[in-house]
Amino acid sequence: MLTLIRYLSQSSLQALQLHTKEVVASIEHLILAKEQQQAWNAPKAVITPADGRYMMATLAAANDPPFLAVKALVLNPDNPQHGLKSINALVTLLDSRSGLPLAILDGNWVTAVRTAGLSAVAAKRLARLDASIVAFVGCGVQAHSHLYAFAQMFPLKQIRAFGRGASSRDEFCRAAEQMGFSVIVCKTAQEAVQDADLIVTSVTLSPQLIPFLNARWLKPGAFVTMTDLAAPWLAESLPVLDQIIVDDLQQEASLSKPLVDPALVDGDLSGLVTGKIAGRCTQQARTAFIFRGLALGDLAIAGLAYQRACEYSLGMLMET
Repeated sequence: MLTLIRYLSQSSLQALQLHTKEVVASIEHLILAKEQQQAWNAPKAVITPADGRYMMATLAAANDPPFLAVKALVLNPDNPQHGLKSINALVTLLDSRSGLPLAILDGNWVTAVRTAGLSAVAAKRLARLDASIVAFVGCGVQAHSHLYAFAQMFPLKQIRAFGRGASSRDEFCRAAEQMGFSVIVCKTAQEAVQDADLIVTSVTLSPQLIPFLNARWLKPGAFVTMTDLAAPWLAESLPVLDQIIVDDLQQEASLSKPLVDPALVDGDLSGLVTGKIAGRCTQQARTAFIFRGLALGDLAIAGLAYQRACEYSLGMLMET
């Protein structure tokens, strides 16, 4: 029997122009399905060679939609020296019943949209609805994807940017200005963070990274999403946060080094979505989402993208 696999490049995936509401709804659907034992995800598999590379694989499956997604990713801090992106990834999508291959997707796009989508699910419950100032510490791919997501959720007016790479920072600022926002380039991370309503940190991980962000800089009512494993944050400052949510308590329990002191964690994304954990309780609370990345999120985005691509006849069909 002839089987066709749909290859979805980054350009094909970008053409889908998925709305944040769609992304959030897809992630929430699978989180609820997991509670009903109709979706499953395994803890991340991680390899960390001594040379600073970070290798990771995720696995998740669901009955509705009937998909299984596997993502393989490599982060190499040396890549930019060779004209390559720091992170490169690939996602394969299979039919979760038959196991037949369905699609191959650009993993960098899936990771960017997935990560911002997870932040959006958390921000929907942890951030103030009137948030208008957003600060970015790190101005790479995640800054772009989070700006796109948050611009569709909050009445944003001002963007603050702090990044050590001038070219990526300037490119990000131009993109934000083209979206109609007022942009301030900050000389220090504290200047960017201290008066912001929303904070996104996406500092590139490396063995040489020394924590430099202080949670005490956050103003009352601020929400911060840490896409960088909280690595650039001073651990001793995190107790100032009134509420800390991680993506998956089960995943955290399976790993030897926790993202943050478990005593500080109030719950995970599943608890927020199901209502087992309350979201923001006061307007003045400082809240945070600290996460590694949820395999169900990769499945949610890859599955949604595949379905839309089939509807619009996007991508390249290949015989197996």
